Amino acid sequence: MTQDALRSALLDARVPRYTSYPPANRFSGAVGPETVEAWMADLPACADVSLYVHVPFCRRLCWFCACRTQGTRTVAPLAAWLDTLEAEVALVAERLPAGLRTSALHLGGGTPTLLSSEQITRLGSVLAPILNADAETEVAVEIDPCELDEARLDALKALGLSRASIGVQDFDPVVQAAIGREQSAEVTGQAVRWLRERGIGGINFDLLYGLPHQTEARLAATLDEALRHRPDRVALFGYAHVPWVSRRQRLIPEEALPGAEERLALSALARARLLEAGYVAIGIDHFALPEDSLAVAARERRLHRNFQGYTTDGALALIGLGPSAISRYPGGHAQNAPATGAWTEAIRAGRLATLRGHAISPREAMIGDVIERLMCDGRVDLAALARRHDAPLERLLLPAEEAMARLPGVARIEGTELVVADFAYARLLAAAYDGGLPGDSGRFSLAS
Repeated sequence: MTQDALRSALLDARVPRYTSYPPANRFSGAVGPETVEAWMADLPACADVSLYVHVPFCRRLCWFCACRTQGTRTVAPLAAWLDTLEAEVALVAERLPAGLRTSALHLGGGTPTLLSSEQITRLGSVLAPILNADAETEVAVEIDPCELDEARLDALKALGLSRASIGVQDFDPVVQAAIGREQSAEVTGQAVRWLRERGIGGINFDLLYGLPHQTEARLAATLDEALRHRPDRVALFGYAHVPWVSRRQRLIPEEALPGAEERLALSALARARLLEAGYVAIGIDHFALPEDSLAVAARERRLHRNFQGYTTDGALALIGLGPSAISRYPGGHAQNAPATGAWTEAIRAGRLATLRGHAISPREAMIGDVIERLMCDGRVDLAALARRHDAPLERLLLPAEEAMARLPGVARIEGTELVVADFAYARLLAAAYDGGLPGDSGRFSLAS
């Protein structure tokens, strides 16, 4: 396959982001509360686990977002959510072994900063039965600068906040209007100042390329403004236009979206500017300052990938709380009921809110390890993984050879290592190694 043909495959392909393996579209109702209870009981005492708390509420529903959220203009739903979360934590605490250490806590959404300072303080008390944190625990919170004040930040600091992920997307007002996300550079800058005044050492910016009306000039101006604040990390995501999954995206004018070639040009521009500014490329879509823990982990090949993306957290399990939250255990993945009402009903009935999931077979565990290393390191030692999984090397080499035959030029074999030619092709290689694209690949985002 020529470079042009490989580039064409990249432009056309819709593949999973592989934040989990198998991807969430393969989850089914075969995994329910009883399965998850068994997985919890099987965790070894004193193991490291991560906690993810999903806050499903937003004051405004941004049109570009495909996350499971709901709008609210009052505090009543937040208070009810906290009550149910407290009951869910009690159910989980009863089923977990004693002595588990919390290596990381992530508050996502939705808009976690929609919680008042008093509610954030209460959240800490609600989580106390399963939150066994220490000085090494990373507490990360997704922050909307338009829903932030100093009282909320003080409450988050008391909770242990050590990393803030600020949603920026794009600073251009024309682009913002087209995605239903108006957020001035001034309010974003104020959030950064407040965080730094409180000694928060990790600040992440989330940026998107491929948005409606986005041009190279507009994206360059956004990058100039973002780099002025010198965030520790930048997540540079390609906008995934999937209106068949997220109905609110139907509000976005499709005729204003950049074409495939334009998307690649926008991605290349952003990448070049970030590298020029001294950031290190991490995996397929992250950048970090060289001294940031993500960059250090990447250099030392200690990087991991979970439902929040790239992480330094290598905990044995990730426990998701709240509606739609996804958990990962050694035995498999589980997702809570996405609708807040269904989640509440399950918890109030005294059972876990697991709606679906996937039990991981030994073969899938092995493939998942291959894909994680490809996505994190761009290369994987197949012989080392074969030994770890007590499997013949041929079992891992054969799908590698088949993937390279289907997509010549996407990767190469060096000794017993499978090496992706370029991180831009990592998702393509992962999908090919996985045995080809699933039948409903149309639901995924573009690989470019």
